[in-house]
Amino acid sequence: MSVSTGAKSGSLLGAILLIVGCCIGAGMLGLPVISALAGFKPSLLMFVVSWLFMTTTALLLLEVNIWFSAEVSIISMAGRTLGVGGKIVSWLCFLFLFYALGVAYIAGSGQLIANFALEIANLTIPNWVGSLIISLLFGLFVFLGTRAVDLFNRILMAGLVMTYLLLVVIGAPHVEAANLNYVNFSAAAFVLPVMIISFGFHNLIPSLSTYLQWDVKRLRLAIICGSALALSVYILWEWLILGLVPVQSHTGIQQVLSEGEMATQFLKDAVGSSWVVNVVQYFAFFAIVTSFLGNSLSFVDFLADGLRVKKDCWNKLGLCVLVIAPPFILSIIYPHIFLSALNYAGAFGAVILFGILPALMVWSGRYYKQLKLNPLVPGGKWTLAAIICFAVGLMLLQFVDVL
Repeated sequence: MSVSTGAKSGSLLGAILLIVGCCIGAGMLGLPVISALAGFKPSLLMFVVSWLFMTTTALLLLEVNIWFSAEVSIISMAGRTLGVGGKIVSWLCFLFLFYALGVAYIAGSGQLIANFALEIANLTIPNWVGSLIISLLFGLFVFLGTRAVDLFNRILMAGLVMTYLLLVVIGAPHVEAANLNYVNFSAAAFVLPVMIISFGFHNLIPSLSTYLQWDVKRLRLAIICGSALALSVYILWEWLILGLVPVQSHTGIQQVLSEGEMATQFLKDAVGSSWVVNVVQYFAFFAIVTSFLGNSLSFVDFLADGLRVKKDCWNKLGLCVLVIAPPFILSIIYPHIFLSALNYAGAFGAVILFGILPALMVWSGRYYKQLKLNPLVPGGKWTLAAIICFAVGLMLLQFVDVL
């Protein structure tokens, strides 16, 4: 195909912000809890490693995408480059990834709704009731379609930005340098799965290619700048939260970690009831629900396309049930599954779908199918092999952590 470098209908800034918005979400709530055991400096190193890995694989996926003359999904790209086996694996990984994320979002939002009910109305409700409320409410918006989700999401994103800025501006003066000096490199590698999923924007690449009219230079710039901006937001967030938590509180982190709680519970146990906890809980709510809405909407569209179902009233209702009901049931059975779901989503779903598969697709396209344009990632087979080995190592690391 001919790659356009002429007319530019899309906004580069818009593409960058789409990537940032896709990255920033519920993963931020798990990162401070898991990374606290390693400390700020080791976590900083792991952030850079995760960013390099996911940015590289995003560029590989872009390379595959520009081989084709139309907007194609990751599933279609895998099918065309790796055959039926690649298509089946990508289908399974996609389902696993988005269901795991759905479980994390529903479980986390249920916990927050229960906290809000207690603090605002002095009403004690179980977490599963909160999960049911959020599932029904947001299931309705997803059923109503993209326009309804877009309008509601703008309000939620405004809340997300305001609470984040409020935390940074008011919280920064209270950060203690001594809290950031805690170091445990032996625990650093186990932070990677959640960090990996926190840079998962790869499902946007086909849409961005169309949006920027296949302009490779601008697409590459959007991917690098967007992911780098997300990295900056994460590092500032990590510095803030770990800097606010006293070093002596690290003795209680293992309990919060084992119970699968979010950063809100982490802060509540560490600093007690304060404005920090209140603002973080609101931030947590906006982070979860914006991610939940976007992923649920794209999941419905994915199932409709993959199952070749026309999105009329009853079929769309069935698709919404398929997207929301299974993770809701799992969140009831395992109410403290938030961190575990994010871990498994990152270590298996995202690593295979956004890591191994792009490298294998490029390998097949470059060296077997001769679908060659200018490579977007240098290093040839050595780079591709290193990516695959790193991804396999991440999965083995997760197995070791479970054992």
